[in-house]
Amino acid sequence: MLHTIFRPLSRCFGRRNGDGLMWHMDLKPHATGDFSIAVVQANSRLEDQSQVFTSPLGTYVGVYDGHGGPEASRFVNNNLFSHLHKLASEQGGLSADVIKKAIDATEEDFLHFVKNTWPKSPGIASVGSCCLVGAISGDVLYVANLGDSRAVLGRQGSGKGVLPVVAERLSRDHNVAEEEIRKELVALHPDDAHIVVFTRGVWRIKGIIQVSRSIGDVYLKKPEFSRDPLFQQFGAPIPLKRPVMTAEPSIHIRKLRPQDMFLIFASDGLWEQLSDQAAVEIVFQNPKAGIAKRLVRAALCEAAKKREMRYDDIKKIEKGIRRHFHDDITVIVIYLDHPQGTRLRERDVDCTSSPIDIFSYNSDEPHPIQSLT
Repeated sequence: MLHTIFRPLSRCFGRRNGDGLMWHMDLKPHATGDFSIAVVQANSRLEDQSQVFTSPLGTYVGVYDGHGGPEASRFVNNNLFSHLHKLASEQGGLSADVIKKAIDATEEDFLHFVKNTWPKSPGIASVGSCCLVGAISGDVLYVANLGDSRAVLGRQGSGKGVLPVVAERLSRDHNVAEEEIRKELVALHPDDAHIVVFTRGVWRIKGIIQVSRSIGDVYLKKPEFSRDPLFQQFGAPIPLKRPVMTAEPSIHIRKLRPQDMFLIFASDGLWEQLSDQAAVEIVFQNPKAGIAKRLVRAALCEAAKKREMRYDDIKKIEKGIRRHFHDDITVIVIYLDHPQGTRLRERDVDCTSSPIDIFSYNSDEPHPIQSLT
C-alpha cells in the first residue's frame, strides 16, 4: 500500500514552462490549506529532491538538498516518509521522537546501502544530503533539520508601525558559515586545530564541506571508510580521530496560531539569494497559484543581477554550466488557511514529489519512476 501512496504524482500535477530547467506545481490542497512547489536545476544531475505527503490527519513536507551527487537525496526521498508514516502509526501519532527515529532509520538504511555499493563505487561514501522535514498534525507544527535548508513562517504583524507580514525562522542552519556552528565544532574537537578551515573563500569542515549535519557523508562519519585503500583510490585519505559530522536533527515544535499564514520550506539555493523577510513579503503580496515558482524566479533574478545579466539570459544557460550562476533551488509553500478543519476526505492520501531530474522531465528522454524500496 505504501509503495502506491508514496509513488510521486509529478507527472499528473506538475507543469513545464519557458525555462527548460524548471518544474512547478501551481496549487494543490492539503489538510489545512493549499501548497505549491517549484524546482530549478543547475547541476548536471539534479541534487535537490522534495515531496509533500497529504492526508486528512496531517501533512508532511520534505526538502532534501544533496551534495557530491544525487544518490543520497533520492534515497531520502524514497525512504524517509515511509519510516515516518510507519512509526507514527505504531506510536499513536507524530512526536519529536517519532521524527528523530525516522531520520535515524533513514541514515542507518543509507549506511547499509553504502556498504553494499561502495566496493564497486567507492565514491558513494562521499555522497550526502541535507534533510529538512516539516510535519503538521492538528494545530502542532514540527520542523526537523539537518544541514542548511530552511523553514520560515510568514505571520501577520501586530501593532502600529509593524510590517503586515513578519518572517519567523523555524530551523537552524547547520553550516560553518555561522560562527556559532564553528564554535560548536571547535568545542567538540579540542585536539584538532584543523577541524574548521577557511579555504576557497568559505569556512569548511576539514577544508572539505560546509554543512555539519546530514544524511550520508559516510566517510566523514565512519573514519574506517576514509582510511580504507579502496576509498583512497577515489580520494586522498582524511585523518579523522572521530566523526566530524552527525545525523542528529535539530527539532523545533510550535503550536500554530491564527496569525500564522504560511510556511516556506526551501533549499539553501533560495536563501543564498533572498532574505527570510523578502521571501515572506513576496508570498504575502502575490496570488497563491504559482507562488513557489514566483519565489524561484525572484531568486534567479537576484542571481542574474549579481552577474549584471537578465533572467532571460540565465534561462538560456545549460545545466552544469548553470551551477556557476546559482544552485539547484527547491521551494515549497504551505498555506495555513484552515487550522481548525480538514479539506480532505478519508481516502484523499497521496505523496507528491518533484521530478528526479528536471532536464529529463522537460525533454523527450524516458522518465524514470521513483518508488520506495
